Amino acid sequence: MRLRLRLPTSLRRRQRTERSAVGRPLTIGLTGGIAAGKSEALAAFERMGVPTISSDAVVHELLETEPLLPRLVERWGEEVAPGGRVDRERIGTIVFADRDELSWLEAQIHPLVGKRLSAWLGAVPEHADLAVVEVPLLFESGMQDAFDTTVAVVASDEVRRDRAEARGHALVGAREARQLAQGEKAERAAHVVENDGSIEELEQQLSALVEKLKE
Repeated sequence: MRLRLRLPTSLRRRQRTERSAVGRPLTIGLTGGIAAGKSEALAAFERMGVPTISSDAVVHELLETEPLLPRLVERWGEEVAPGGRVDRERIGTIVFADRDELSWLEAQIHPLVGKRLSAWLGAVPEHADLAVVEVPLLFESGMQDAFDTTVAVVASDEVRRDRAEARGHALVGAREARQLAQGEKAERAAHVVENDGSIEELEQQLSALVEKLKE
């Protein structure tokens, strides 16, 4: 289950105000094609000492805790959280089959995600040059405007298909039909990183990008 997150306008405005006032770091919205290596890129940024956070990880955490978990059970029944653990596949089946249910879920999640990301950004050390937020549906949700710059990770269709199948996921083409093609994401992004090779090669590209963005 992957939602089209939207940051509240107040968060976007607060980010820019705080950054200009006390020298907040350059914020980067990280996205890319399915199985192109967004998570690997986020991990590489972290290894380089750049503060990072994944919006997907935030959503998954929120789904498992107060105040969201009781709201889900109240609306859809105990079957969406057997044993007190959220069944994200079950919730995905519900919300992606009914636009009203999806709108309800997004209305519950968006303020909580916005609050969590706002707190995280506010806690990033002022001496940090950069801060990276991974948002898989960055452009689909219009969240690109919340960041100073954007980075898209891309890879060839063959490589992405092999990676997806190795993880037991559906074919890239079927899953990608639910979001922008990676070519369009690359066109919209300020920076593009090609990830057809090794982790070391990915890190080399990102290291060069980090140095460029620090200038």
